[in-house]
This record gives sequence, C-alpha cells and structure tokens, in this order.
Amino acid sequence: MQRGTLFLIPVPLAENAENKSYTPFLIDTINVIKTYIVENEKTARKFLKEAGLKTPQSELLIHDFGKHKRGNSLVPYFTQLMSGIDVGLMSEAGCPGVADPGAEIVAEAHKRGIKVVPLVGPNSMIQALMASGFSGQSFTFHGYLPIDKTDRAKRIKELEALSLKNKQTQLFMETPFRNNHLFEDVLKNCSGSTQLCVACNINGENEFIKTMTVGAWKGERIDLHKKPTVFLIYKG
Repeated sequence: MQRGTLFLIPVPLAENAENKSYTPFLIDTINVIKTYIVENEKTARKFLKEAGLKTPQSELLIHDFGKHKRGNSLVPYFTQLMSGIDVGLMSEAGCPGVADPGAEIVAEAHKRGIKVVPLVGPNSMIQALMASGFSGQSFTFHGYLPIDKTDRAKRIKELEALSLKNKQTQLFMETPFRNNHLFEDVLKNCSGSTQLCVACNINGENEFIKTMTVGAWKGERIDLHKKPTVFLIYKG
C-alpha cells in the first residue's frame, strides 16, 4: 500500500504575524490535510484557523505530541501515514524539527520510508542570522546553554573561542523568563570587541534586532524578559 506524505508546517513566531508566516501553498495544503501531529492541540487549532482553514475543525484528527506524550510508542502517530493518508506536523512556533521535538517524528518517518515535505515558513534562527550581519557561511546553533551560572559562563567563553578559531557565528537561546540573565552573562564573559546580535520577538509588532560590540551593549538598557530571543556572537 502506498504511504502518505508527512508535511512539515511552520507556524508564526509571534502574535499577529499571520500575514508574514503563511504562504499560499501552505494554505492550500492545510485545506487538504485532515490529520495532524502537534505539540499543543489548542494552539495548533488556533494557527490553522488563522491560516485560513476551511475544513470544519470537528473533522480534524489531531495527535498530541506534547511533552507528556513523548517517550511513548510512536506507532499511533503513523497509523494514518502507513495507510496512505497525508499528515501535517506542526511545532509550537517556527519550523517543526528545528529546536523542536518534532524531529523524532521526522526521523521515524524516514525509517518507515515515508516522504517528508518541508514547507516554507518562519524560522527564528535563520531570520536572526540573516539580520545579524554575521557569517552565514559557517554557523552553529547550540540551543539552550547550561542553567548553572558557572557552567554557562564557561560555555559562553567556549563559544566565543570557537567563533574566533573558525570564523563562525554562534547562535543560542534561553527560556524567555531567563533572557535578561543570559544577556548579562554574555556581557560579563565575552571580550568587549566581540560582536553580539540580539534578535527579539522576530516577526512580532515590537520586533527588535540589533548588532553591536559587547562593549557598546554594556551602555544599553534593554528588557528581554518573557520575549522570545535568539542571541548570536561573532568574533572575527
């Protein structure tokens, strides 16, 4: 039997960013698919509605792949795909599989010989890199840095050294309510000549993206508390 296709469907990074986020092809795709694997059912239904879903939501089959469901068997998520039905995979924000648990679903799809189709859409890491002015030829996204202050300071210094050695942009992030602490730690542990880009609320109405040396940032007052932010450092 022919298998279905797994479509990777990006969602907005910020409130009221629908017009920046949904392509015509994405809208056409969600109006054909009736089965989804999502990180949060409530927000997924909201995203689909905002994107222009015409199918009654009561007709949708939505599999919850939230944090309380991970670690269980993946078999139930693939029942429809294995029987020839197309399925959409959605993250909580941005692109499925990028800094997102959906990668586990995508990996299993490849093992099962299921076609995977990534749709165009917002990705905070790539958009931050585009807007930073740093090297897009060589870059690494490290996700979350250690929570422990000593370990985090050590890691920031390691990333700065990597950037200098490899002429490579280093990207990382933090849980939004700890952003200000991370910002302060970057200023404390990096050389004043190191370039730092802070990309906050990408695609949002109050989007803030700015690149300066660490030394210059020390004279700035910004509040990143509870605002999704990507940090990038570059030491050329």
